[in-house]
Amino acid sequence: MKKTLAAFGLASIAAATVNAQEVTWSNSIKGIVEKQCVICHGSDSAAEYQLFKKDKEKWLAKGQGMRMDSYSHLVSFVGWPNSGAMMRRLDDGKSSSDGKQGNMYQHLGATEEERQQNLAQFKAWVGNWTLKRWAEITRDDLSGIKAKY
Repeated sequence: MKKTLAAFGLASIAAATVNAQEVTWSNSIKGIVEKQCVICHGSDSAAEYQLFKKDKEKWLAKGQGMRMDSYSHLVSFVGWPNSGAMMRRLDDGKSSSDGKQGNMYQHLGATEEERQQNLAQFKAWVGNWTLKRWAEITRDDLSGIKAKY
């Protein structure tokens, strides 16, 4: 009986370790982006950041945002040079002083449950979920960002 309980305990620990897999771009975030974001932020439809900023109204009128379909594109909206931009847009309002959701939160899923699950994945990937802009961000804020590939 003791051996059975010990084996069950070890199996439970192993299963918990597998289920607690670290959230990275490749194992979690990329799939969410492909499902929820590329229609407006993919390479076939979206402009590079500088081109988007140059003629923002034209792109928005077409329902297109700036390109965010790869790790290197997306991570620049997490840390630098566009610190916190992704977090401000995806936030559910619980991190903002006014409680207002980010303009892209609604696109994280078809239901509130799916949006919350995907938001949790993004928060786990980012680490330090800050809505601060570059001028406000501190060294501690930046060092808390994980955003692993």
